[in-house]
Amino acid sequence: MGLTDSLQSPVIAAPLAGGVGTPELVAAVAAAGGLGFLPGGYLTPEALTEQIATVHRLSVRPFGVNLFLPGPRRDEGVAQYRERLEASGFEPGEPIHDDDHYPGKLELLLADPVPIVSFTFGCPDAETVAALHGVGSEVAVTVSSPDEARVATAVGADVLVVQGMEAGAHRGVHSDDPAHPQGGETFGLVALLRLVASVTDRPLIAAGGIMDGAGIAAVLSAGAVAAQLGTAFLRCPEAGTTPAHRAALAAAKAETVITRAFTGRPARGIRNPFLDEHSSAAPAAYPQLHHMTKPIRALGDPDSMSLWAGQAYPLGRQLPVGELVAVLLDEARAAAANTASRLGVGRSTLGRPMARQWAG
Repeated sequence: MGLTDSLQSPVIAAPLAGGVGTPELVAAVAAAGGLGFLPGGYLTPEALTEQIATVHRLSVRPFGVNLFLPGPRRDEGVAQYRERLEASGFEPGEPIHDDDHYPGKLELLLADPVPIVSFTFGCPDAETVAALHGVGSEVAVTVSSPDEARVATAVGADVLVVQGMEAGAHRGVHSDDPAHPQGGETFGLVALLRLVASVTDRPLIAAGGIMDGAGIAAVLSAGAVAAQLGTAFLRCPEAGTTPAHRAALAAAKAETVITRAFTGRPARGIRNPFLDEHSSAAPAAYPQLHHMTKPIRALGDPDSMSLWAGQAYPLGRQLPVGELVAVLLDEARAAAANTASRLGVGRSTLGRPMARQWAG
C-alpha cells in the first residue's frame, strides 16, 4: 500500500517555493490528515536540512519534499531582456544559470530520507528513482501531458502529480518549448486526468485550480486518489505569503495569465503592470530571469511582483489550515452526496433500487 492510500484526508498541500510553503504549513496539513510537501526549490541543502528538521519537530506524520530538476541552459534574449528592464527603471540582478543545488539536495534526501520525494520541471532517471526506493522513499513526478506520464511511469515513479493548465505558479512541463508561450501543449485538469489514466496504472494526484470541496470531489470522481491544492492555502496564516500578495488574492480584481516575465519559465499569476509590459519580450531562459527579477520582486510592489495564483483564486478563503481542510472535506462530502443523488445511488423506483434496475 502506497502513502497516498494511507492518508486520512485526500487533501495535499502543493510545494510552494520561494518562502510561501513553510514547515508550519506542511505540519498543519499533516495534522489535518493530509499530506504536505516542503518546497526544496531555491533552497540550499543546508537550508533544506533546517526546514526538514523543523517539520520533524512540529509533526510526527508523513510529509514530502519537492525538488526542481535543472534544465538546459538558454542564453538567447537574456542580455536584451536585462537592457529592457533597466530601460524601464529597474535594477535587475545578475542573470545566473545554476542547477538549484540539485545534486546536493538529492544527496541529502538519500542520506536522510523522507516518505515521499516529488520532482518538478522534468523526470528523474531510473537510477535516481531506484536509489530513492532503496532508502524507503516513494517518488512522485509532476506531469502535464500523457507523454510525460508515460516517461514517468517507465522510470518507476510511484505516483504522478497531474497538473492542469489552471494551476498557479510554474507549469511543470518537462521540456519547456521556447517557441510556445505556455511551454507546450496545455490541457484542462479533468481532460488531462482522463488522458493520463488511459496510459498509466499509477495513482494520480490532481493539481490545478482546485479551491473548494466541490473541486476535490470532481477530481476524485475523474480518477484521482487525492487533490493537491496550492493557491487555496496562500491566505492561511501558516503560509509565508507576503502582505502584498495576500491583498491581491483577497481583492480578486484581475484575471490570471501565464507568463515568462518573472522567471523565464511559463507560470500563472495575477495580471499586473510588470506582467503586461514584459511578457511578450521575456525569453525562455530559466533560471536566469528568475535571478534577474528577484531584487525587483523583493521590493514588495504589487505592480512588479509575481503574484502567483491559479485560475479559481477568487474562491480562496482566509482560514487557518486545520479549519480550511475541515471545510474542504465537508464541502467535498456534500458535493459527492449530491452527485450520488443525481446518479440515483441509493434511490428506489417502484420499490426497486436504481442500481439493480441498471443491472437489468
